[in-house]
Amino acid sequence: MLKRLAIILEMIKFAHTVFALPFAVLSAFLAADGWPGWGAALLILGAMVSARSCAMAFNRVVDAELDARNPRTASRALPAGLLTKPAVWAFTLAMAALFVLCAALLNWLAFVLSPVALAIVCGYSFSKRFTWLSHFWLGLSLAVAPVGAWIAVKAEFALTPLLLGLAVVLWVAGFDIIYACQDVEFDRQAGLHSLPRQFGVARALHVSSALHALTVLVLLLVGHWARLGGLYAGGVLAAAGVLAYEHWIVTPDDLSRVTTAFFTLNGLVSVGLAAVALADLLL
Repeated sequence: MLKRLAIILEMIKFAHTVFALPFAVLSAFLAADGWPGWGAALLILGAMVSARSCAMAFNRVVDAELDARNPRTASRALPAGLLTKPAVWAFTLAMAALFVLCAALLNWLAFVLSPVALAIVCGYSFSKRFTWLSHFWLGLSLAVAPVGAWIAVKAEFALTPLLLGLAVVLWVAGFDIIYACQDVEFDRQAGLHSLPRQFGVARALHVSSALHALTVLVLLLVGHWARLGGLYAGGVLAAAGVLAYEHWIVTPDDLSRVTTAFFTLNGLVSVGLAAVALADLLL
């Protein structure tokens, strides 16, 4: 069972939770104007992890045949026969149930909106089949985290989490475009849609750069609206430097460092920025 659990965690790329979780934590602290309390914090963590796990497992089931045909993804658990579809479906449904339970224990608005959140994060799996705007759908899926965390604490919508969510949409769409540059030929053969396939790798990387420039501007706006100080502003500028480096190491003629740009650098952006913002808020 432990071996199967390890395979599942690898299949859903559990480590990639680092992308959205820091923004959820930051949003919860902003909503509470400090520590939201152990009860809310643990339920938010449970909701965050279960929603993402549900979405990723659902994606692996829906894309199993496509993954088997793509040399880059053929070694994933389902195409490789390490897991069965019924087992992954059972995990998916269990995570969905856990998410709804966490939402219900938080407050009525979180519970009412929980099916909407699941529809957004799971619906992404179908987006590449009909639109090259799928990168923005992925961004919206991760933006559910900061908006949902705010609702979990205050049971209301507000401009601050919506701005933070917009920053997440732009940031995620930008780095997902970079990641999609690896699969242009396969997407063309399989009839899938992506911005690199639609407009070419060079133009797609220009769009990605523009999205990350907008991300920095929106993050600065978040700091102004949430009344964060110079420490946060310095963190945003540092994040801008990391994003600039990301675009420097990935070029249309050299995609060999896409993995570094996708995971390492963007993980540094999310964790580092949230840490600096929390320090600014608490100090």
